[in-house]
Amino acid sequence: MKKIAAILLATILTFSLAACGGNNGNSGGSESGNGSGETEEPVAENALELLNTVWSSYAEDEKFPASGGDSSEENMSMEGPGKFSIEDAAMLDSTLGFPQASVGEIDDAASLMHMMNANNFTCGAFHVKDAGTMEDLTTAIKDNIMQRQWLCGFPEKLVIMTVGDYVLSFFGSGDIVDTFQGKVSAAYEGAQVVCDEPIA
Repeated sequence: MKKIAAILLATILTFSLAACGGNNGNSGGSESGNGSGETEEPVAENALELLNTVWSSYAEDEKFPASGGDSSEENMSMEGPGKFSIEDAAMLDSTLGFPQASVGEIDDAASLMHMMNANNFTCGAFHVKDAGTMEDLTTAIKDNIMQRQWLCGFPEKLVIMTVGDYVLSFFGSGDIVDTFQGKVSAAYEGAQVVCDEPIA
């Protein structure tokens, strides 16, 4: 039964993305320097853990119908964030807005999406391999999302944040995006907003 439900959700997600999707520095490893020669603990073991930390901070009445991960049965989640394979650069782009040309700069990803409509909320969390690429990468993500051709209405706004070695990009309805941004900032003291702009 669970397998059938997972396959059904994958099919629904694939069709919704086809219909409504677009077309078209912190640290460089798992530890970061604090300037004193000491190392700090990584903010999360992986991108999925980072998103799970944020999602678990929501009260039950704050949560929206959510799914996560990619279309594989192994990674798909129907209850919250899921791991997203970086092997398919085209899927990263079409689903999360991550530019295909930049996939070599990350080594892990996870996602959280509104189950009913990806334009209501879509978030990608990406672990960046080299801190030196962080600024250029966030610019590339912003440009890639802002230049998309939306087929089922526009998301209202885009926010991009950095959290240690991670980049979080999320777009959708203004109230959902604002709530998520607040939850990220509350969960991770060092979180920084790189972009907070309307999508026009």
